[in-house]
Formats: sequence, structure tokens, C-alpha cells
Amino acid sequence: MKKRAFLWLFLLVAGLPAWAAAAPVNASASPEALVHSKTEEILHLIERNRSLYMSDRAALYAMVNKRLVPYFDFRRMSRWVLGQYWRTATPAQQEAFTTQFTGLLVRTYATALLSYSGQKIAYAPFRMDPRSDHAVVRTRVIQTNGGPNIPIDYEFIHKADGWKVYDVTIDNVSLVTNYRSVYASKIRRDGLPALIDSMARVNRANP
Repeated sequence: MKKRAFLWLFLLVAGLPAWAAAAPVNASASPEALVHSKTEEILHLIERNRSLYMSDRAALYAMVNKRLVPYFDFRRMSRWVLGQYWRTATPAQQEAFTTQFTGLLVRTYATALLSYSGQKIAYAPFRMDPRSDHAVVRTRVIQTNGGPNIPIDYEFIHKADGWKVYDVTIDNVSLVTNYRSVYASKIRRDGLPALIDSMARVNRANP
């Protein structure tokens, strides 16, 4: 699970040359335009500031929080990850889990951005029903070592402030489904408060 999970955020930013200028994204941008634009912007920042981010992880996390987190619906992801346990959680527990889950993803996967080694991304033709509030952007990671290409699908939902990613499927395995399976077993064994506490300890250990 960890290998697939490392890929989802890393591969979002692995598609364009380092010299590309960052393009602005507005609230009306399509899901496809959003993926292209954020890929361009973040890869540019990684290449320009790699030395800083290698030595100052707080700066790396701050960049991801500013540039990428606003385009993900972490509350929806958290609700799906917890499944039935979300419905029985208190509002305070729901908020605490969402906060810790977001922080854990940012800290874990921002580090993976530093491992970028020239992979390219191919985009499938984008089609969506203009009446729908859901969309999927389908991509393939082209391996530089001759290995098999990796399909990456980004699932979006349209909200009042624009399109948001709520799941990423890597090689036909959903990020949300993976975490739901792992966390459900921990909750059954130790309870939701214990899971939240363990996530908070990991986040505190990686400020």
C-alpha cells in the first residue's frame, strides 16, 4: 500500500519540463486544466528550490499546503476513508481525523516529490458530461527505465469554489479504498481515538 500511496502525489507533479512557467488556476478551471496547471507549477518549484526543500522540510510542506492542498477535498476523502466509523464519530473526532489525515498525507508525500527523476505523463482525451458534478482525468506515467506504464486516474467533484480531487486511483487501486482497509482494522482493534492519537504523534514527529 505504501508504494502505491507514495506515487499518487508525486506523480501529479511529474509531467512537464522544469523551465515551464507556473500558470494561474481560477475557480472555473476544468479538471484537466487543473491537473496540467498544478503539474507545471509544482514541478517548476521543486526544480528551482530542490536544495532548500532537501534541507528544510517545513518549507517543502508549506509549499505543498499552499499550492496543492486547496485542490483536494480532504474532508470528503476522510469521510470515505472512515466509512461507517465517520457516521459514529463525534464532530470533534471527524475534525481531528481530517486534520491529522491531511497532515499525514502532506508530510508523507511531499517528501516523495524530491525523488522526481524525469518521468513523463501522458494524458488520455478528456471527456465529461457538462451537467455532471463529477469528472475523471486519466493519465499514464511513462517509465524512463522501460518498465510498464502506470495508469493514474484523478477523480474530481465540483464544489462552490471549483473542482476538487477526492480520490486517486493508481494502477487500478484506489487511494481511499487502501486507507479505508488499513484504518478499519486499526479502529476495530484499538478504536478511533487511538488511531487519531497515533496519526498526531507521527505528524508531531515530522513538523
